[in-house]
Amino acid sequence: MTISSAELIERAREIAPRAAARAVATEEQRSPHDDTIKELIDAELFQILVPQCYGGHEAGIETHAKVIEIISAACMSTGWITAFYSGHNWIATKFPEKAQLEIFADRSFAMIPISTAPTLKVVRDGQGFRLSGQSPWSSGIMHADWVMLGGMIEGEGPSLFTIPAEDVEVIDTWRMSGMAGTGSNDVRVENVYVPAHRVVSILGLAAGETEGSRIHQNPLYQVPMLPFLYMEAMPVFSGGLRGATNAFEEVIQNRVTSYGLAKSAEQQFSQVQLGEIQARADVSEILVEDIIRRTQAAHAAGDFDMPIRTRLKGQAGFIVDHCRSSVNELVKHCGATNFSRDAPLQRFFRDLNMLSTHAFWDWDSAREQLGRNRLGLDPTYLLL
Repeated sequence: MTISSAELIERAREIAPRAAARAVATEEQRSPHDDTIKELIDAELFQILVPQCYGGHEAGIETHAKVIEIISAACMSTGWITAFYSGHNWIATKFPEKAQLEIFADRSFAMIPISTAPTLKVVRDGQGFRLSGQSPWSSGIMHADWVMLGGMIEGEGPSLFTIPAEDVEVIDTWRMSGMAGTGSNDVRVENVYVPAHRVVSILGLAAGETEGSRIHQNPLYQVPMLPFLYMEAMPVFSGGLRGATNAFEEVIQNRVTSYGLAKSAEQQFSQVQLGEIQARADVSEILVEDIIRRTQAAHAAGDFDMPIRTRLKGQAGFIVDHCRSSVNELVKHCGATNFSRDAPLQRFFRDLNMLSTHAFWDWDSAREQLGRNRLGLDPTYLLL
């Protein structure tokens, strides 16, 4: 039975309060909460971007974005993993059809952490490859069924290898002050065999041109990797800022100043603060909607040349910096009690600042490359 986008979004809204209630436990255990993952599975939210031929919803990136914003406003760590479990099914469609059929053989979605950095040693072995080494940043590894890891194939360049989760060892390295609940540990493989059909060129992913890209007719499945990843991940930031905004509004509604004994809600400065952060959160969501619209328009026009890529990267970097600077300005005046470990606002502050450092949307690199392109200069950064 087809599930509408409106129903999927409503299911996310139903889960969000429970995810928020588990946010402290999620952070303390340093991995996504089992109960929340089960609820997300039961709500069929990980199938949003899976092609219908595999039993997925093929509901579109706009539905994905709204769901991720809602979950991230409850708990950014959970929102990040939800974005990956939903969005990385899209990357599975870039592999040859034989690999896709294996990935979706048991159920209509897969839970796949991905590390694209080509850090693993790769040795040819007949019609496949042997992988060894340790790979970082495996967001989603704690509940994974497949893992995609990067390695360098001699003579062919960086490639992404798909491996059953039981073939990797999880290394307990995730002890972070921000995004602490994602469980993004390192993984290790030792002489693991990967058949050739479970390998795809990272350069092909970047260009949007792989064998798997030609299988599905939906234009979403032909978008290049980084523009897609901006659409996949930017809702985590706008959702996180919305969560911080909601937390601050609750503070203002309930706080009485320690010395003046005045209600914060009756003070002009608090009203100005609340109005500003509400506007900033609204703008972040509008910018996320716009980067999705612009990416889809670029694909429809067949134009992902460097001017478009640098502008999309610039907008992604701007969204991230906007959300980070907005929460940083907010916490200056939020009161010391909001730095209690149980207070949601300080967690959004830490999470937004930590996640903003990701290389894919680094603000300094994004604006430099956009400026260079406007001046007619070649890019100096690979992640475009």
